[in-house]
Amino acid sequence: MSDRTKLAQTEKSGDGVRAVERALDILLALDSAEQFLSVGELLKRVDLSRPTLYRLLQTLDQKGFVVSNGNPQRFALGPSVGRLANLWTSRSGITPAAQPVMQRLWETTGETVSLLVHQGLQRVCLAELASRQPLSFRRGHGYSEDVCKGASGRAILAFLDDPQNYLPDTISSAFREAFLRELNRVREIGYATSRDELIRGAVAVAAPFFGANGRVLGSLAVFGPSVRLNQERIDTIASELAEGTRDLSRALGSY
Repeated sequence: MSDRTKLAQTEKSGDGVRAVERALDILLALDSAEQFLSVGELLKRVDLSRPTLYRLLQTLDQKGFVVSNGNPQRFALGPSVGRLANLWTSRSGITPAAQPVMQRLWETTGETVSLLVHQGLQRVCLAELASRQPLSFRRGHGYSEDVCKGASGRAILAFLDDPQNYLPDTISSAFREAFLRELNRVREIGYATSRDELIRGAVAVAAPFFGANGRVLGSLAVFGPSVRLNQERIDTIASELAEGTRDLSRALGSY
């Protein structure tokens, strides 16, 4: 009997606590610099047989703790992890550090200001200061969206090492090339914009912030209606966001 077969039999006879431990080992293995890992790469990081790994990945996928992309499949942390991280980070370093920056942006722009963090294929809203203007846009604390969509998502995606891994397999090669060119432009100017993309009549301007290891953590975004946010106003907000995200990144230990 091979070692793998013995391992598989031992795993099948294990109790529920051991299964939880192994599932947590998988989640911890996915929390690495490589945002997406193949089954082969995961097997190097966890002491599991291939059948057991697939079975646990399927369960984690059903509960939203992992997501898969590509063929062959590669796995990353899913939105359920983001929701748990949202609860934790809102009580820890990022949200308190961002509050004075957000308050300053809210006062100078008069528009809705949101703090978003990157989690797997999503970006999740940790905090938001809603505009007092009668006509305004807001997403709300806990709101999550595909990291490929909107200015706040692209401001994050442009500064990841492997942005292509986040694009759906169903898009055309022409769209993929155009999207990657747009990410290059965002990287060059330091911020992203969107108009009428997720909400008709809405304009968003977003810039990334970074942690102690220089890794992009999320973005700060300003949302407002197109009747107030012309190009001149967008340029001003982009400048204010650049200053704000520099301050936030420094507060989080990025130099």
